[in-house]
Amino acid sequence: MKKTFKQLAAAALALAAVACASPEKMAQLAQNVQVECQPAVLEAVGGSIDATVVVNYPKDYFNPKVIVEVTPVLVYEGGQAAMKPFKYQGEKVKDNYKVVSAGGQKVVEKLHFDYVEGMEKCYLELRGKVLAGTKTINLPTRKVADGLNTTYMLVKKAGNVTPKADNYQEVISSTTEGQIKYLVNSSEVRGTELKGDSVREFLASLDRIAKDERSNVVSTEIVAYASPEGAVDKNEKLSDNRSASASKAWNKVTKGHEAADPTVRSVGEDWEGFQQLVSQSNLEDKDLILRVLSMYSDPAVRENEIRNMSQVYTALKGEVLPELRRARLIANVEYKNYTNEELLDLIENNQGLLDEEALLRVASLVKKPEQKEEIYKKAIDRFGSARGLFNLAALYLGQGKDAKAEAGLAELNANDPDVVNAKGVLALHKGDYAAAENAFRKAGTEDAKANLGTVLILTGQYDEAAQVLKDVKGCCHNSVLAYILTDQLDKASARVSCGDLKVQYLKAIIAARQGNAEGVKTNLEKAFKSQALKERAANDIEFAGYTF
Repeated sequence: MKKTFKQLAAAALALAAVACASPEKMAQLAQNVQVECQPAVLEAVGGSIDATVVVNYPKDYFNPKVIVEVTPVLVYEGGQAAMKPFKYQGEKVKDNYKVVSAGGQKVVEKLHFDYVEGMEKCYLELRGKVLAGTKTINLPTRKVADGLNTTYMLVKKAGNVTPKADNYQEVISSTTEGQIKYLVNSSEVRGTELKGDSVREFLASLDRIAKDERSNVVSTEIVAYASPEGAVDKNEKLSDNRSASASKAWNKVTKGHEAADPTVRSVGEDWEGFQQLVSQSNLEDKDLILRVLSMYSDPAVRENEIRNMSQVYTALKGEVLPELRRARLIANVEYKNYTNEELLDLIENNQGLLDEEALLRVASLVKKPEQKEEIYKKAIDRFGSARGLFNLAALYLGQGKDAKAEAGLAELNANDPDVVNAKGVLALHKGDYAAAENAFRKAGTEDAKANLGTVLILTGQYDEAAQVLKDVKGCCHNSVLAYILTDQLDKASARVSCGDLKVQYLKAIIAARQGNAEGVKTNLEKAFKSQALKERAANDIEFAGYTF
């Protein structure tokens, strides 16, 4: 009983000591103050380090007559960063600081530091002191967080700007043709037609093609027609007869020339040709005729409506209808353009032979940036090539020559989505993430989506970044990183489709977060071919507890 009484008396004395805590006692009993930092491991986001500190002052701890000053300090290799102190006052202090009750109170404060290089290895501590009149008593320093996660800084942020494609054709398809004209309601081929300019020029083309090692006739056709006048069934039969007579004429005139056997077609009434010739004519009422064609699809109705316009029909009989009584002799030709090897030779020895498309193609073939630059400039100088100018700006962006890129882009169509995206990359390089994000959302191209994902990572919008990047081609690295930052490790592993050293490093982070020591070791061994990554790993909180 006496023993119990003595214990109670001692506890009462201790409570009495706390209840009247002097400034010195506040320092001695500082371990009773509970402090929590959220997060316990700091994280850099968008160049900022933000955290929340929760301090629980117990009952009868805070002397009502003192001021407590607390300074958050981030200590790192090579320096330290201190925030402006937080100041708290007891209930009897007449000042304008946050009041802390002697009855106990929770205090919550937001902390912010700007990231500087070297902070990867750091800790956060709170340095406090009690101010009591002219007396200052230092409180024990409290470490509240250890380490800084900077994984988001692994983002690839050069920006995607794909050069505009050329329209160079390895094989150029074309046709050459001649025509046999017929008299009205006749399918007889007149000798004058076979000796006329149209057929002679067609045969001459066949001969030129045969001598050109780059050209080849791949197929031939005969297409026969009737002019759209009279009964439809009669015209269809007339067209058939013309296809037959033209086929016999073909065999006669192409003898001695290289020409494959043609496919033969009979079209019937040539309303398509009729519309084309009327559109190209100087007929006074051609708009009226074209309107009739658009209003009626029935051939008989069309013809009747046009015949009702007697003056118009007279003009058609003289200028248009005779041209539609015909059979076309057609050769389909393929021309083999310069090969890549020939283009590379020509750019060195005979650039004058290359048109805009050829110059843009050969620029994509050469390896040296200075060669690409020279070729794009030639395309711009000789052809005023807008694509050449854009591609030159893209080249400059990739080389970090942003001023030159900006000057070139200023000359291009500001509404071109590719140009909008490229200007977004300029903003990205300048650190203007808001302007960059706006440009990428406006552009909406595949490149812009990839670049938007980059900005979203840089600004801490990790969930949206993962969503935006999940289907973007050629964006393996940043997509994997976005999944890591949202702790979707299975998706991160599944998204890995490239094998560069930075991706190996990301795979090591995935393994570390999954507790896979062997995976950490294997992937870091590959990543350490990069000295920069090796140095980073030494201070990377992701690998705390792992040896390598």
